Amino acid sequence: MFFMGTYTPKLDDKGRLFLPAKFRDQLAEGLVVTRGQERCLTVWPMADFVELTRRAQEAPVTVKGARDYTRFLFAGASEETPDKQGRITITPMLREYASLDRDVVVIGVMNRIEIWDPARWQQYSAEQEEKFSELSEEVFPGV
Repeated sequence: MFFMGTYTPKLDDKGRLFLPAKFRDQLAEGLVVTRGQERCLTVWPMADFVELTRRAQEAPVTVKGARDYTRFLFAGASEETPDKQGRITITPMLREYASLDRDVVVIGVMNRIEIWDPARWQQYSAEQEEKFSELSEEVFPGV
């Protein structure tokens, strides 16, 4: 199971997002929306979030970075199950964190989905495009 592609759905007045149709079957059993890096939101299929939780629990609580990361990740997490129309609710706190208004960009990133503010995504994309085109060594061995 993996996600790919870029989509531009809209949030409705209640903060609900229509998931792209290609993603709905993979998320029908439930998902978790969390704060992501670069001020986007990350949508994890429930099984993947459970695995992430298992790995996070293995980190010693004496490691400050692990405590900080898990606090931030889990405190902002929202468990959702798409409705019959394929919508999920993005909480006000998560919308504020990612600066989401009506227009959003939804991208598939292998095992997760990211939800971006369009202006922020455009800026990030432009910055990364140059770096991507200049890669001269293998990022992933053998690829």
